[in-house]
Amino acid sequence: MKKTYLYIGTLLIFSISFSCSRTTGLREGSPLAEKFSEERLNRIDAMIQDAIDKGWIAGASGLIVRNGRIVYDRAFGVSDIETGTPLRTDDIFRIASQTKAITSIAVMMLFEEGKFLLDDPVSRYIPEYANPGVLDKYDPSDTSYTTVPARREITIRDLLTHTSGIEYAGIGSDVIKAIYAKGGIPGDFGSDRFILGDKMKALGRMPLLHHPGDKWTYGMNIDVLGYLVEVLSGETLDEYFRNHIFEPLGMTDTYFYLPSDKISRLVRVNTEDENHQVTAMDPSLFTYPVMKGTYYSGGAGLSSTTRDYAAFLQMLLNKGEYNGKRLLSRRSVDLITSNQIGDLNVNNNKFGLGFEITTERGQTELGITEGSFSWGGYFGTTYWADPMEQLIGLLFIQQDPLNHSEIQSKFKAMVYQALDD
Repeated sequence: MKKTYLYIGTLLIFSISFSCSRTTGLREGSPLAEKFSEERLNRIDAMIQDAIDKGWIAGASGLIVRNGRIVYDRAFGVSDIETGTPLRTDDIFRIASQTKAITSIAVMMLFEEGKFLLDDPVSRYIPEYANPGVLDKYDPSDTSYTTVPARREITIRDLLTHTSGIEYAGIGSDVIKAIYAKGGIPGDFGSDRFILGDKMKALGRMPLLHHPGDKWTYGMNIDVLGYLVEVLSGETLDEYFRNHIFEPLGMTDTYFYLPSDKISRLVRVNTEDENHQVTAMDPSLFTYPVMKGTYYSGGAGLSSTTRDYAAFLQMLLNKGEYNGKRLLSRRSVDLITSNQIGDLNVNNNKFGLGFEITTERGQTELGITEGSFSWGGYFGTTYWADPMEQLIGLLFIQQDPLNHSEIQSKFKAMVYQALDD
């Protein structure tokens, strides 16, 4: 009998040990254990505080993860200049274009279900994108234009890689902005006046800036993919994110429109005066996260925290799995984080299916490892994930414009200088 108890006890200990060793969610860690120098991490504190003291920014929240363990989670400055409320590490930021990565992953989850192929024409699922035309001539006096037939249809891969020829309504070229405005294409992050499907169908009837596949042009491609998620899943984009991504990953602070009990944690957006000093922005601007919205922008609509977004990135570093829940296969993650634009370039880097991919040339700028994937948001948020170093970095600011964007670059470089292995 004693031998039986001993065997069962040993088996139980082994099972618990094995279970703990397979934990793949974010955990608290120490810089020393994950080969970071505490002294060198403190240099980051000094850099951010210096930017605050100089009046460049009001506050910032930084998070560093290595091997799934949080080694740096610090907030500086204030969340509201006028009230002086200290910024907290769990405060919520408008992440704008960081929404794109989440939408891209949703699309690839549906790809794994066999709902489509990457080189399928978008018009197979959204008919308004059939027979696209490329802008030929434009008359600024009345915003009239002519087009020539596109050489081919827009594919889902074109949308994921920003090579479709679709541009942005709010930050694109003056010509496209004028045409989109006349066509009722929104430049909003959120709205309670219209719904995604109606606007994305209208976008399908707008002219392209160039032939699909010819160039890399940042635009509303991922908003179109957000509507594709709705078409293929039968859920709103908000519902799909909640059911298939946020709940499995424990992202409890990520929303298109915040519930009332979380609004107090939303960081206020600031701006700059003529001397590039930070100043409070009109509070009536960029209030979309607190409205009862109906428009789910897959390209720019979400608000989140550094920890929530780090969980999303950790899932990708884990090759699609997080805390025993698999969202994507290993091979799909490899596909997502590989060059998908051939000889085209994004600065000195390439682009995958939703992310900028650091190249051998690109890594010479800040020391970010080749193969890392990254992007950022309109209001001064930025992130990257480094598979080789098993490292995640995020720096969240809320400011438009952010003329001293070197704060973001310095943060990235200083994370690597703090490695001590």
